[in-house]
Amino acid sequence: MLVAGDVAECTPDIERTLTLLADRFETVVWTPGNHELWTHPDDPTQLRGEHRYQHLVAICRGLGIHTPEDPYPVFRGEGGPVRVAPLFLLYDYSWVPSGFATSAEAREFAHSSGLVFTDEFLLHPDPYPTREDWCAARVAATEQRLAEADDPELPLLLVNHYPLVRRPTDVMHHPHLAMWCGTARTADWHLRFHVAGVVYGHLHIPRRTVHDGIPFTEVSVGYPREWRRHGHPHGILRRVLLSPEPAI
Repeated sequence: MLVAGDVAECTPDIERTLTLLADRFETVVWTPGNHELWTHPDDPTQLRGEHRYQHLVAICRGLGIHTPEDPYPVFRGEGGPVRVAPLFLLYDYSWVPSGFATSAEAREFAHSSGLVFTDEFLLHPDPYPTREDWCAARVAATEQRLAEADDPELPLLLVNHYPLVRRPTDVMHHPHLAMWCGTARTADWHLRFHVAGVVYGHLHIPRRTVHDGIPFTEVSVGYPREWRRHGHPHGILRRVLLSPEPAI
């Protein structure tokens, strides 16, 4: 079971949900979404930034769940073998929409329009000065780990909350929100490393696309209002390897 983030927002709900998954599936792999990283005012755990992330990692380890801080497990079932690599990368506002010269200019527009991610208020980068700095540190550390794990005989299945390439964000209704959806630093990872596929969430646009011959599967379940409107056209559980879904 691959969990690509946004399980819940408050620590008790996150732990309760992950406990259910750990009880029901032999192997669970988790990577955080932005919602888990929020320091929500209603959360009894008021840790911020890196300390909050490490607290969630400790919860997962107590449940036997694989995290981005653990050795990458190998899946040897149907469609394998692949080495499953959960990633925690964040974003750095580098996906600047057309019409803006810099991310600072685009972010100023976003704030003036009143349409920004709640991360701006609840996702704290402590002890890093900014979310961009935290992202840069995560990307550098992850890049090194992937280089060490890269093996043409055992391809990687990358699992990240955010898409690794920008193109999936092209269909968003508000293009400037792409700044909160990834980083240009990962644009070639599916080509640089031996990758069998990429799994992500965040966009709430569940579908399967192919980029440079590599399948990217968006596995968002979405909000209840989205369930009521669209249902679950791909099912709640998504098959990633040997997927029967048509690619876009």
